[in-house]
Amino acid sequence: MAAQPVIETEDTAWYTSTPMRSRPADGGLRSVTTALDVLECFAVDGDLGVSDIARRLGIAKSTAHRVLTTLAGRGFIEQDPDSGLYRLGLHLYELGQLTISRNPLRHAALPTLRQIASQTSLTANLAIADGPDVVFLERVELGAGERILGHAGRRFPAHVTSSGKAMAAFSLTLDRARREAGFPPRVRATVRTEQDWAGELARVRAKGYALASDESFDGVTTIAVPVLRGEHAIAAISVFGPHESVTPRVDRIVPLLVAAARRISLNAPH
Repeated sequence: MAAQPVIETEDTAWYTSTPMRSRPADGGLRSVTTALDVLECFAVDGDLGVSDIARRLGIAKSTAHRVLTTLAGRGFIEQDPDSGLYRLGLHLYELGQLTISRNPLRHAALPTLRQIASQTSLTANLAIADGPDVVFLERVELGAGERILGHAGRRFPAHVTSSGKAMAAFSLTLDRARREAGFPPRVRATVRTEQDWAGELARVRAKGYALASDESFDGVTTIAVPVLRGEHAIAAISVFGPHESVTPRVDRIVPLLVAAARRISLNAPH
């Protein structure tokens, strides 16, 4: 039997499995929609030129140039003076930081995340669902987490993470979105079929936690539990580290995560 393909674990790999967000049914304001389409091109590549943007979006080079110039003037992107290529600008970083800092769920969870990281000496994460993906709102990095993650982004397809499995088991919306988006492989043990996905979610419901080994990064194991409101997952809390640091301690880590998820649920705003 042929070996399953393994995709590259580049910093941008997870973005390539998530399509550009759909446009509003009424088309929206065309100039704004085009500007947002241009910004989303940079989710996949760090540096792009006018021709790259025009080709990807199927627009005239003159239109791409006008949009890029406007966005650069507002600090949303910036141009390299040597290469002439464009990249995301600092103003987007500022706005993103404001989004995170003002998120009430993050505020409710942060003390608990720090406690979990201290108790386990592992990187602790808080994740929420967004379409077919998970977005890590907060990450307290300890142990080998910083070395492994490097400059990794905070969005991953739900099927490659324990957090995604933990939430999808108690969120029909996330489960359905991931099935519709499919299961592109990331590394060697990534879930690849709808049948395997269904089996993973059934195990989460039976055990109360999710496990992912060699699914987001080779050599890494993560454990996650859902943060529930009633029977619905509003988030997930997880720990992350090399196999040897996580796998032998699953039975000790899971109760800590379960208790932490309950505290976050109680403290989270309704």
